[in-house]
Amino acid sequence: MSPALRFVRPITTWRRRVGTPSDDGMSTAEYAIGTIAAAAFGALLYTVVSGDSVVGALTDLVERALSVSF
Repeated sequence: MSPALRFVRPITTWRRRVGTPSDDGMSTAEYAIGTIAAAAFGALLYTVVSGDSVVGALTDLVERALSVSF
């Protein structure tokens, strides 16, 4: 075996074992789906936080914190 092939063969074996992906990163469609999912999650979170029960609980918490006497 030639000296050059002694170093090439272990690298190719390592790549086969580790598995290098052929496509690095996300494609445009994956970015679009991720953006839509993030926007939907934001809308859901806004709906929950701006609901009457959450606003009432936060208002009650702030009023109790401000009315504490030392």
